[in-house]
Amino acid sequence: MWAATACCSRQAGDGGGGATATRTPVKTFQAYLPPAHRTYSCIHCRAHLASHDELISKSFQGSQGRAYLFNSVVNVGCGQAEERVLLTGLHAVADIYCECCKTMLGWKYEHAFESSQKYKEGKFIIELAHMVKENGWD
Repeated sequence: MWAATACCSRQAGDGGGGATATRTPVKTFQAYLPPAHRTYSCIHCRAHLASHDELISKSFQGSQGRAYLFNSVVNVGCGQAEERVLLTGLHAVADIYCECCKTMLGWKYEHAFESSQKYKEGKFIIELAHMVKENGWD
């Protein structure tokens, strides 16, 4: 369904002895969604983030304005989950970031404490401030 290509990023290593940190190149893979699909990409580096087919809702609010809820995403890393009180109640969420440029994009719902919010579990919020539409939106 999607293709991936290698790109180099830098990652800290322990230098073998653990006393000093060295930086060694590590290959990471960037996913590319099919060109025929309408795609949301990172506004900062243009890495693909999600297909329009994975969009669940446009009715969310992030810290920087409107945000979209997606069923699945690509090229996104996830931080540690923590409990936060959001507009819809208490949730366990993890910040998500673009794997290519490391920009914070939004969050992933790990757990909803209220039964009416369970549909969000495992889903992703990406703020519009960090996305651009690409491929076939005309």
